[in-house]
Amino acid sequence: MPLTCTDCPKICCSVIIPPIGVFFEKGCGIDLVINILLTLLGYIPGVIHACFIIVKY
Repeated sequence: MPLTCTDCPKICCSVIIPPIGVFFEKGCGIDLVINILLTLLGYIPGVIHACFIIVKY
């Protein structure tokens, strides 16, 4: 799916705090919980997961 103009701010938020970008894209759900856990385990996996969620949806 191509990137839209609303994806750029979400990706910027995801680089700073990964769960915020996932929350803006998917809301409260399992993806947010997974991203919080990945961010707690390591910052980079959280950023990768957040960017994947934003680009995928």
